This record gives sequence, structure tokens and C-alpha cells, in this order.
Amino acid sequence: MEVLPSINIKDKIYNLRNLEVMLDSDLAELYGVETKRVNEAVIRNPDKFPDDFMFECSQEEWKILRSQFATSTWGGRRHMPKAFTEQGVYMLATVLKSAQATEVTISIMRTFTKLRHYALDHSDLSVHIHELRQEMLQNKQWTKDRMSAISDAIIMLEESFDELKEMVSEIGTAKEVESIGFLRGERKNS
Repeated sequence: MEVLPSINIKDKIYNLRNLEVMLDSDLAELYGVETKRVNEAVIRNPDKFPDDFMFECSQEEWKILRSQFATSTWGGRRHMPKAFTEQGVYMLATVLKSAQATEVTISIMRTFTKLRHYALDHSDLSVHIHELRQEMLQNKQWTKDRMSAISDAIIMLEESFDELKEMVSEIGTAKEVESIGFLRGERKNS
């Protein structure tokens, strides 16, 4: 039994509605069937695909997914794609009942398990990233407060300079001061 490389599968797992899912077209490709065959299996077995196993993507979700691809390989679709959770993928394999479906499902389950282990092994990164973000926000606020204080100080200095200019202009020139009785450099003898 040839097992598919998990790297190919990992690239076909997306995050929608905070769930790790695979699209019907990707599963069909991996299972070696047409997408309509996957969807027919779902329609024929609705009791095996509750909402937490499979859901239809919304227009917005589909738009976001399509924007993640450099080139679309899906062409036009009449219906929104169906997204299968890990449990939905397993259930789909039991419905399709082919050797290739079983082989592919084993590879998919192993990939989901590796992703879960990776997330658990690196859960501390999420906490650390959150702490760094909080620290950055605090530093940003501190910087903003300091810049505001500097701006206020500059405005106060400009206002003080303007007042000083006004006072100096009111005093007048040295000649005007002399004309009212003050002499520079000379002493009067009485």
C-alpha cells in the first residue's frame, strides 16, 4: 500500500470556521474520483455527515479560499464547495469504499494527527506571541503619550516666543528709549 506524502495533504487542509477542513474537490482528486461523486455520496448518506463532519462553504468563505491560490485549478462551480472536517473525511472513506479511498484516508488521518501534535508542541508560541503583542501595544501607547507631551511642549515654547517678541516690540528701539530721557553711556552732572 503506497502512502501519500503528508506534505501534499497538508497543503490541502484549510482553516474555516476555526476548523481544519479539506474541500470536496481536493478529496476527489486524492481519491481519484470526480467531485460530483464525492457530493453524490454525501447526498445519499446525509445521516453520516452532520454539520460538525461536513458543511457547505459560504460565498465569502469561498472567495477567501480562492484568493489563497495563485491560479485556480477548479474552474467554474455550480455549487459552493463542501468542507470536510477530519471526522467527515473518515466518514467519506467509509462511504466510498475503495482501496484508494482507504489508503488516502490513512494518509490524511496521519497528517491531521501530525498537525495536532505540532499545534500542541508549539502551543507556548501562541502565548508568547500574545505577550509580545501586549508589550508592543503598551510600548506604542507609551511612545504616543511621549510624542503628545513633546508636541505640547513645542506649542508652549512657540507661544512663549511669540509673547516674548510682542513684549520686545513694545519696548521699542534704543533711540525711543533715549528720547524719553534715558541716555546710554553718558552721565549727567547736576
